[in-house]
Amino acid sequence: MSKARRSVTPEDRYSIVQEAIRDGHAEISRKYNLSPSLLRKWRLKYLSKGKEGLKDSYSRVDPQLRALEEENERLKRIVAKQALELEIKSELLKKTPIHARRS
Repeated sequence: MSKARRSVTPEDRYSIVQEAIRDGHAEISRKYNLSPSLLRKWRLKYLSKGKEGLKDSYSRVDPQLRALEEENERLKRIVAKQALELEIKSELLKKTPIHARRS
């Protein structure tokens, strides 16, 4: 049985923590199917930093921005490859004599 990853917003976390403080941790853990340690961690974050402590600690990257960054990297690689090819061709032309021997 696979566990699906849940997404809980900071507002939901706040309301769950408030409910747990009011009604008790064990009951709320069962109600929302959360582990008691996770609920305890949220409560400690709330008590130390307030409502701001319940926000995600990592910044979410916009999928459109990520796609643009990947395309940018791909284009940079293409330009670098073309520049290398041009440099090699120019070096080869410098080494090749202009007048070919005719026999």
